[in-house]
Amino acid sequence: MLCLAIGRQSPRLRRYNAHLPVISLLFSIRIAAVTAFIDKLNAAWAANDSLLCVGLDPDMQKLPELLQGEPDAIYTFCKDIIDDTADLVCAFKPQIAYFAALGAEEQLEAICRYLREQYPHIPIVLDAKRGDIGATAEQYAREAFERYRADAVTVNPYMGYDSVAPYLEWKDRGVIVLCRTSNPGGSDLQFLDVGGQPLYQHVARLVAEKWNTNGQCGLVVGATFPKELEEVRSMVGDMPLLVPGIGAQGGDIPATVAAGRTAAGTGMMINSSRAILYAKPVGEEGYAGAARRVAMETRDAINAARAPQSILS
Repeated sequence: MLCLAIGRQSPRLRRYNAHLPVISLLFSIRIAAVTAFIDKLNAAWAANDSLLCVGLDPDMQKLPELLQGEPDAIYTFCKDIIDDTADLVCAFKPQIAYFAALGAEEQLEAICRYLREQYPHIPIVLDAKRGDIGATAEQYAREAFERYRADAVTVNPYMGYDSVAPYLEWKDRGVIVLCRTSNPGGSDLQFLDVGGQPLYQHVARLVAEKWNTNGQCGLVVGATFPKELEEVRSMVGDMPLLVPGIGAQGGDIPATVAAGRTAAGTGMMINSSRAILYAKPVGEEGYAGAARRVAMETRDAINAARAPQSILS
């Protein structure tokens, strides 16, 4: 599989592989054979030495001028971002609404296909936040795991277990449940008292203790609330956390890492979307080069916070 991918690579992808250490290539071969989401994520954390997740949220009003009016602008933009950041991330997270609003679902399919073919070692997390009754949830699960062939999908637990169960039928796929979200309005519901604990803690325990029957579940916990992030980590052990809220939302990286890392220094997909996608080019940089620069700065800041001296401090 890896040889076929290398045979089709673009000039930018050739540059990426030319600078990739041999150990990372060996990881890629091993990870490509992995099917279960958690195993793939664990291997990606190790292969790229990164907790950074890059969100793919293509906004037509923010795309570079040279792509405006092009029929495949979204695909080209996302592909270029992927090629220039793939060695810096542990996951890519396409946000389905940005594609669906523009009738660009076929471009999203093409992007997911490109990721599977060229970067099979990097998990695809489809950010859909679905939540509906069982029969409808079955169709949403098929959309995520058959149509887009994502490794994981985000879901909303508000309607309870039977709205999440159809996703859990896919034994090797990740189901990442909203818990303590990064938006200010999340407190309207997530802090409601449920038997002496806030609702978000009830959700965390429910997922960790009852829903995670396949060992493939995760939680969404925002970087904008490090205290709550630390509390959730203490409740769910080493369960992976998808952590939005750094970058454009202003979450603090050292505080986020300190609150959410596992004993092994991993356990998180720390997402940044807009700050990376729409980074302002400097000098002769193109848009993808600017995205790479900011992604590298973000990855390095996360890793600095993961370093032994940071862990001990």
